[in-house]
Parts: sequence; structure tokens; C-alpha cells
Amino acid sequence: MNVVISLLGSTLDAHGHGAMRWNAWRPSVALAMQDDLQFNQYYLIYQRSFQSLFDRVVEDIHTCSPETEVIPVEIPFDDPWDFEEVYSKLYDFSRKQNFAAQDHDFYIHITTGTHVAQICLFLLNESHHLPGILIQTQPTKRNPAKGAYNLIDLDLSRYDLLAKRFAEEQTNDVAFLKSGIATRNRQFNKLIDTIERVAIRSDDPILLTGPTGAGKSQLAKRIFELKKQNRQVKGNFVDVNCATLRGDQAMSALFGHKKGSFTGAVADRPGLLKAADGGILFLDEIGELGLDEQAMLLRAIEEKTFLPLGSDKEETSSFQLICGTNRDLESAVANGRFRADLLARIDLWNFSLPGLADRREDIEPNLEYELARFAKKSGKHITFNAEAKKCFLEYALDPATDWRGNFRDLNAMIVRMATLSSGGRIDLETVREELTRSRKARPLETQPDLAALLGPDYAERIDFFELVQLREVLKVCRASRSLADAGKKLFAVSRKAKKSSNDSDRLSKYLAHFGLDFHAVIKGTIDR
Repeated sequence: MNVVISLLGSTLDAHGHGAMRWNAWRPSVALAMQDDLQFNQYYLIYQRSFQSLFDRVVEDIHTCSPETEVIPVEIPFDDPWDFEEVYSKLYDFSRKQNFAAQDHDFYIHITTGTHVAQICLFLLNESHHLPGILIQTQPTKRNPAKGAYNLIDLDLSRYDLLAKRFAEEQTNDVAFLKSGIATRNRQFNKLIDTIERVAIRSDDPILLTGPTGAGKSQLAKRIFELKKQNRQVKGNFVDVNCATLRGDQAMSALFGHKKGSFTGAVADRPGLLKAADGGILFLDEIGELGLDEQAMLLRAIEEKTFLPLGSDKEETSSFQLICGTNRDLESAVANGRFRADLLARIDLWNFSLPGLADRREDIEPNLEYELARFAKKSGKHITFNAEAKKCFLEYALDPATDWRGNFRDLNAMIVRMATLSSGGRIDLETVREELTRSRKARPLETQPDLAALLGPDYAERIDFFELVQLREVLKVCRASRSLADAGKKLFAVSRKAKKSSNDSDRLSKYLAHFGLDFHAVIKGTIDR
């Protein structure tokens, strides 16, 4: 059974008078004149003030389609242009009728009524409160009174062209986030697909984790540029390295200050949070931020307000926060170096970027990208010859090459070779010289400096027996991407035996026995 739901058109349905009305296009009547679409039930919504028009339209519908049952629905609108009122009353109508799409074929006529009412019908159809297909009518020159109709099914999967455009748009967005690099690593490509969907649909905080040089800063900038292309941000991209912020300077840089609030504050400063208003604030190395700054940042995220140093007046700033870190923040929380409530707030979307050693198949496509970057900066187009490229890729893909600096190491090597190349080509000799330099600068294994970590008198306080084990543990930590990665290597056997389910916690407690944490080990020294 076909059922249509429509609004009486106080203007369009009133076209023509007497017998002449049959020469005029009247949308509500025209629906009943269609040869290929017959309605069994016709819900016609009207207001009592248009009763005479309603009666005439119903009579004409019966004339055109005697088998159609017109069901009058009187809804009094005090103001047909008041969205809240119209939506509320149409919603109540939908709930009262409890239309079931599986029982009948429903059509929602969105040609008549105020624009507000048409929008409300559209929204109720989209939310499935009024199920069915949208139907639009319009007059035609061939048959002015009967006109024509179009059906609009909001199931977009049925529209091949639209689906194709959406797919192409997503593909372009993903390629944009990857800087146009045709990456081959399946895990990384899947990660970027997810990030693209989140970036377009959400303005909640994003946490980018992973080793130094994995591309967190560049990805954050690309997310901003993607959102800007889609008109989702109107402010700036503000990039802050939290490792460079200390003491009052940290507070001042982030939250601003008033003149005279501390020594050296010779003028008002708005602060970086204010500068990010309407845009994106990227806090790189957020694990380095002090606890006081963390507390103020949490409030700024949740309430969009903060208090500059020396001010008794709050400032406001609405920004999306993206954080980057190579630290294990859960371990930092356990050690009292990071606030648990802040981590919970910024950890809604957590994306861990793999290091270059974990996506070696992406090294080759990244070579072309790095050479293009060099060309843009220097104005010189440089390429590898075949023999030189083969030699470099053998080194790059060798498991013994640890790529500790990740893409920063790759970029530095390409820049050096491109700069030293002659004739626009990187030859085999240039590659071999670079590999020799790199191997000398980066020995495969380095002894940890225990004096820097434990203090110059460490040998007098710690048994040699413990130091032997500690040195090996520190080597594994410094060759690992994260605390969790190091824990997996160190406790691989016991994990199989299921003696422990938290490798990170075990390793953290072991390091804490010596007054260390994973960050201090990677850094090579401890703050004292």
C-alpha cells in the first residue's frame, strides 16, 4: 500500500478559481493525478484557518483518484516559520502515528508548506521518524496541472555517482594526509584512513604517539590543512614544543601574561592558547609539560577559559588540541610526572605512528618525496641513478639498519647526497660515501653512560652484579620505540608463560629501583 504524507499549500494549492483551477498546477492535487504512482492513503496536514481550501483540495483529490483515502491531520501552528514549534509538532505527529516502513511504502511530500516545515519533514525522514522516500513535485509546460515528480531516497548507497564522489573525496583526503606519498605499509595506511575520518568528523583532542622523527608534527599540520580545506577551522595552526618551555616562561608562553607579572614582563602577552583560537593547537612532547601547566591546560580544554599570569580576568579560546609525545604517558602518570585526568581527556583518539624501521616498504616511495622537498627548497632537480638507488635501498631495507632517527635520518641522508651530487644525479660513489659516514656516526651498539644516569659514584652504591644486568636492560630500552616495546623484548618468555600481563609496569618498576624512568634512559641523563 502506498501512503503519502503532505502539507496543505496555502499559496500553491490555492492557484486558480472555479473551473479554471484545473488548468493550474496545485501540488497536493497534482500528486493524485500521476498515472504511474497511485496512493491508497493521503495524510494531508492543514490548519483550521485554511479549512475551506482544505475541503476543496480534498474534493479535487477524490475527483482525480476516487480510490485514495484522504486522512485529515489538523495541526495548529502559531508561527509556521518558528522552527522549534513546527519541528516539535511534526515530531509529535510522527510519534503518535508510529508509521512502520515495513508495512507500507511511504512517501514524504516536501513541495508545500513553509521552508521551515519542509526542512522539518526532511529531518524527520532522515531520522526515520517519518520513514519512506521524499517526493518533490513541479509544473511542466506539457501538462501544467499534472506536472511531474521526483523521488529522493536518502539511502545514499543507492546513488552510484554520489558514492563514487564521496569515495574519491576520502581517497584525496587520505593522500593529502600522507603528503601524496603512495605508502605501502598496510598498518600505516589503515591508521591514516582512520585519522582522516576522525579529522573530518571530530574536533575532540587527538594524541599522536610514536618515536621521535616518526612524523607526528607533519601529520598534525596536515590535519589542520585538511580541516581548513573543508572550512572546519578559521583560526591558525599553532605549533609548540613543550620541551622548550620551563617555569614562568612556560606559563607565559602558553597562557599569556600581564605587564609586570614577573621580572622581564615588560608588556602584555596574549599567549599561544589565545593565538590558536578558532584553529588547532599542537603541543608536541606534551609529556615534558610541568604539572602546573598541565592543570591549567586541562581547564582550558574543558571550559575554553584560562587565566593569564598576573591577570584577574579570564580569557577564552576555542581550539582543537593535538598532542604529540614519544613518552609512555601511562608510565609518567604512575611516576607522578603527568596528570591522570589530563591524560584521560586527551586520550580519546590515540594514534601510534610506527617508526621507519617498522615500515621499511615505505622507504622507497619516501625517497621521491624527500627529493621533491629538496628540489622545492633548493631549486635543483636531483634523482638517483639505478645503481645508486639499488645500493641505498639495500642499506635502508637491511634489518641491521635501525633508523633510530626515523624520517629525520632519512631526510638528512637525502639532503646530504643531493647536495653533494653533480649533474643532477646521485651516483654510486656518493651513496657509498654517505653510508660510510652514517655507519661511523651511528655504531650498531652503544654503551649507556651509567654515570650520567646514576651519578658519578654509582659503582660505590650498586653491586657489579646488578650493573651487568642493568647495562643490558638499558641497551634494549634505547633500541626500542617505547616502554611497551622494550617490555615485550625483555619479558618475551614470561609473557608466553602468562606469568605477567603488564610488561610496561614490570619494566617501570625495575627502572624505578635505580631512580630511573624510560624517558631518562632514552634521554641519556636524569634531571637531578
